[in-house]
Amino acid sequence: MTLPPPIVIVFFLHALAQGGMFSRIPDMQLALGLNEAQLGIALLGQPAGAIIAFLFASQVVERLGTRVIILTTIPLLGLVLVGIALAPSLIVMWFGFAVFGVVFALSNVSINVEADRLEAASGRRLMNTCHGIWSIGLLTASLIGTAMRGANIAPALHFALVLVPVLVGIALFAWPMQAAPARPHSATTRGFRITLPTSMTLLLLGYAIGASLLEGGLRNWSVIFMRDSFVAPDWVDTLTLPAFMTAQSVGRLLADRAVSRWGPVRLARGLTMVALVGLLLVVFSPNLIVALCGFTLIGFGVCVSFPLSASAAARLGDRPASENVAALTMSQQLLLLGAPALLGWIAEAASIRITFAVLLPPLLLAFYLARYLEPRKG
Repeated sequence: MTLPPPIVIVFFLHALAQGGMFSRIPDMQLALGLNEAQLGIALLGQPAGAIIAFLFASQVVERLGTRVIILTTIPLLGLVLVGIALAPSLIVMWFGFAVFGVVFALSNVSINVEADRLEAASGRRLMNTCHGIWSIGLLTASLIGTAMRGANIAPALHFALVLVPVLVGIALFAWPMQAAPARPHSATTRGFRITLPTSMTLLLLGYAIGASLLEGGLRNWSVIFMRDSFVAPDWVDTLTLPAFMTAQSVGRLLADRAVSRWGPVRLARGLTMVALVGLLLVVFSPNLIVALCGFTLIGFGVCVSFPLSASAAARLGDRPASENVAALTMSQQLLLLGAPALLGWIAEAASIRITFAVLLPPLLLAFYLARYLEPRKG
């Protein structure tokens, strides 16, 4: 049995370092006495910092190298969370989330670029497996956060405790790791520049955004959908997220072999159809069992969206892979900024089922634009 390359474990550590942050946001809100509007302002620091960082992330990655950034930024994620948990005011918390966004953006680009470089060097698909392990790491961090909250452990201490295994993992797996050689590209060398999307990265964004909107909508609204649509105990309503995350993780772990067998376009279109079927089951669900089946199919159907689009962006060859990955991720973050408010307005104006129904057209667009996932010849 072949051991996975260290980058796979690095993806797990990257997710674990986030410490189940979202499970502790209510506690941090109470500690500062913030209302919902003030909390929303504080949380906006994260995407603001990330979007700014994505503009220059490629330059940093190309100059410092993926290994250096991985070694520094992943432990920093956990350390910054400790600082956020100890923030004495709204302003400090906003800046803490902004710094977290910057560190997350740099680490995100680095691990994805390194995974792509290993794919190029080894000749075998790896990206989907890495993201599958990342999903498992995020689920692990969420479960740890739930347990810490149940044990009444303060958020700062919780994040500090999670940082310990992250540091051990970085020392054991990331420190000995040798960075893979960069992919060749046709860009001419020039001075410092910001990263902006090209027409090809926008086409790849068009493929990926439907799944991203659906995943964000599910995380924000699926429990509310179950609560408002059916009569069931509260714990049953919360089963949507574990069902989704489990299906997404399993799908990603199986996807690399499937990509090698059927190619990225056929696999992406097949799984997009699975997501469409799942979404239709949710929208027209007569009972909670059908709805849960729908959310599970959605998790399986969107599992390859970001890994395949990131891998395709890195393979474009028109400029450094880090630049295309950063441009794709930044554009995605920008489009997702207003999505929660828009979906909430639709739920208020129409119904929670209509909120999910409006996500059908982006999936149809994804089915068409999946054609651009195939690397161009010559």
